[in-house]
Amino acid sequence: MNDDAISQHHESTAHDYSDDHEPKRHPQQQTPNSRHTPGSLQAHGSLKTPHPRYARQALFRPIGRDGQLRLGQSRVAIVGVGALGTVLATQLVRAGVGLVRLIDRDIVETTNLQRQSLFDEVDAENGVAKAEAAAAKLRQANGEVTVEAQVTDLTWRNAEELLSDVDVILDGTDNFEVRYLINDVAVKHGIAWAYGGAVSSYGSTAFIRPGHTPCLVCLFGEGANGGHDTCDTVGVIAPVVSVIASIQVAETLKYLTGNLDALSNVMTLVDLWRNDFSQMNFGSANPSCPCCGKHTFHALESRTDGLTVSLCGRQTVQVRPAVSNSLNLRQVAANLANHGSVRQNASLLRCDFGKFQITLFADGRALLHGIEDPHEARALYARYIGM
Repeated sequence: MNDDAISQHHESTAHDYSDDHEPKRHPQQQTPNSRHTPGSLQAHGSLKTPHPRYARQALFRPIGRDGQLRLGQSRVAIVGVGALGTVLATQLVRAGVGLVRLIDRDIVETTNLQRQSLFDEVDAENGVAKAEAAAAKLRQANGEVTVEAQVTDLTWRNAEELLSDVDVILDGTDNFEVRYLINDVAVKHGIAWAYGGAVSSYGSTAFIRPGHTPCLVCLFGEGANGGHDTCDTVGVIAPVVSVIASIQVAETLKYLTGNLDALSNVMTLVDLWRNDFSQMNFGSANPSCPCCGKHTFHALESRTDGLTVSLCGRQTVQVRPAVSNSLNLRQVAANLANHGSVRQNASLLRCDFGKFQITLFADGRALLHGIEDPHEARALYARYIGM
């Protein structure tokens, strides 16, 4: 296709955002917490006119001046400041969202630099906390935005405190246990959230609005937990991270500016290596869903960290996922083969990483030998097995 054909294609398919085709902006809606009204002008910040830095964004008519002001008065939380999280944070801070809260438990490592765009070699050499390293760079990019760093592990103990006062929660994790916590808080407090996951060359994303769309439990059930591919077992390429995160941000911008009719209301699935782009219709929320139907919040109310410290004196920590799963040990063994010596039988596998060893059972339970810190054990389990 030549340049003229491309130009004609865009002209024939472009939406008309002229004055005669003003996008429909929804008025404030009743929600369990008025803090979460999309595009509310009563929230964070007091700007009357958008800063000139947003001029090109405000020229995009679905956002415009009013939408830009709404962004400046909005608050979001990003859970996980890794590959997805750094892209999410960069775009939202530069878009002028008033407050961006970064939540992450990890430190920067050299292996992060290929895809985690806010970090550099100095951060990795010094082992800087990801949330703090990201916040420092984002504050330099846009001093108008409040960037808040929370260096912590999101658990049932702190999830509501960290997430219940924002307008949108964005998923930058690689961890279904944490996603179920996010979903519980979102449904309980009526907060929209952007699910996203990316590994290898494929990823998926969906924008979930309690009361309007199915929740995560509707979509995946209660048992979507350990035993899935992770970046440390099958790798990841940066382009798929950017695509998934950009879709998450686009849906968030639509929501915060009141353009609810533009929301996709689908699960988007991509595989960039195979040139595969597809969408799966949500359907309706399940009225018998334990979470959004019956308002039973298992992730919050189970009061478990998915972690039990045991075998005192043996430098061994037991990690038990919140939901037991029947793992394909052969597949897990194949994924771990590049990281250490693996031995497997019908009931368990053992991988020797050198400095530590993992004994993994078919129900998802694992013993991490050579580890004493429960938080380190939890992080290693999430990295190599998947939570």
